[in-house]
Amino acid sequence: MPDGSSPDTLHLHGTSMPPVRTDWTRDEVAALMALPFPDLIYRAQTVHRARFDPTEMQISTLLSIKTGGCPEDCAYCPQSAVHEDGGVKASRLMAVEEVLKEARAAKAAGAARFCMGAAWRSPKEHDLETVCAMVEGVKALGLESCVTLGMLDNRQAHKLRDAGLDYYNHNIDTSPEYYGDIISTRTFQDRLDTLENVRDAGINVCCGGIVGMGEDSTDRAGMIATLASLPRHPESVPINMLVRVEGTPLADKAEAVDPIEFVRTIAAARITMPASRVRLAAGREDMTDEAQTLCFLAGANSIFYGERLLTTPNPAALRDRQLLDRLGMHTSDKQG
Repeated sequence: MPDGSSPDTLHLHGTSMPPVRTDWTRDEVAALMALPFPDLIYRAQTVHRARFDPTEMQISTLLSIKTGGCPEDCAYCPQSAVHEDGGVKASRLMAVEEVLKEARAAKAAGAARFCMGAAWRSPKEHDLETVCAMVEGVKALGLESCVTLGMLDNRQAHKLRDAGLDYYNHNIDTSPEYYGDIISTRTFQDRLDTLENVRDAGINVCCGGIVGMGEDSTDRAGMIATLASLPRHPESVPINMLVRVEGTPLADKAEAVDPIEFVRTIAAARITMPASRVRLAAGREDMTDEAQTLCFLAGANSIFYGERLLTTPNPAALRDRQLLDRLGMHTSDKQG
């Protein structure tokens, strides 16, 4: 490191590294998102290049280890038992070896992180024991491990930490102000409490939200501002485009978000959380290659790889490889 420099001023890829702030306001983020598009993308690229290789894409794979039957009433989710017409039947928790078989296949396909999702409000003790065995097995394969199991108390978070868990996913979904329009069975503070328990246990946080649930641009700014004003930014920030699933309350109510507005949300996440992996998550199946490319230019540097994201389709692996090849980009063999 040059004399007199600090981690916040170190030059990477020829660009000054921006400081990490945790005091972003909703108005500041809204102002960012309202910038002329060329200016917004330039700023996002400048921030991105300071900390990451702009041609590198991290690959994660997501597996539903327990599908359906969730008692929560999230308006977007077909796994909710409340939405009887959602079309997803409840299943038992998968066996450990069955999960590890999927993890081996994910690693062979180029994934660096293996994520496991269970449709629970919070895990029961005997189920948590099984998930811990899954985590240990995934780690033994040389993959990063991530789980999303619903709400966690402090003891549960420490138990997962002791099993070697790298990341815990728990999205805030939307802004605090709009949250009550989407979910009534748990509060926004419940979400924040789980994130605090995960942090207290020393586990990395994966936390983002969903765009296209009927919120307006100020709500999208509020979601990003909330994430960017956490005491420590999430290491991974998945930004999802709502997948409209027949039988869920949002299937016919929410209007599709303009792709450019979605890209603006990605750019705001990159600028406000410069050291985080910004993951282009659900909804890619309905995005054109051009829209995904704009998301990459706006600072998204991680994608989910595979044919499904829990219960919804995801672009085929071949399509992803072809797009990255066309763009001259490469997948990362690094963890983190």
